[in-house]
Amino acid sequence: MQDILKLLERDARLTPAQIAERTGKPEQEVRETIERAEKQGIIRNYQALIDWDRAGSEAVRAFIEVKVAPERGIGFDAVARRIMGFPEVDALYLISGDYDLHVVVEGASMKEVAYFVAEKLAPLDHVQSTVTHFLLKSYKVSGHSFEAEEEVKRLPAAP
Repeated sequence: MQDILKLLERDARLTPAQIAERTGKPEQEVRETIERAEKQGIIRNYQALIDWDRAGSEAVRAFIEVKVAPERGIGFDAVARRIMGFPEVDALYLISGDYDLHVVVEGASMKEVAYFVAEKLAPLDHVQSTVTHFLLKSYKVSGHSFEAEEEVKRLPAAP
């Protein structure tokens, strides 16, 4: 199953026939594996990876590190559930290191993201501190380069 999932993760547009060709598995087996993975919640969603800068979006993306005092008997889950409920939150991870949670948010402006942190996130019970980092440029996302393809410069072949 891992090989099929890896291929889908890199390109969700691949057909079962294309995956079967690349893995050497029968197409029907690939179809059944994908269906089973969807039913079991292993495949959570299919989505396009968009370069919003090229699309002309002015949205602001930020990464917020959050230090939390975990709740006894629940750990970080209760705080994470509260944070996940905000529509500004695109992703949320429990991490190791100086901070406990890594929150990815999106807003229309830096001011909107700052408002989210100051008025919604920081005041939550058990949140001790936050550090906000604004995304300036994406170079590679989900294994795909966001750099413009450079023209290959070769010398002409001599006869």
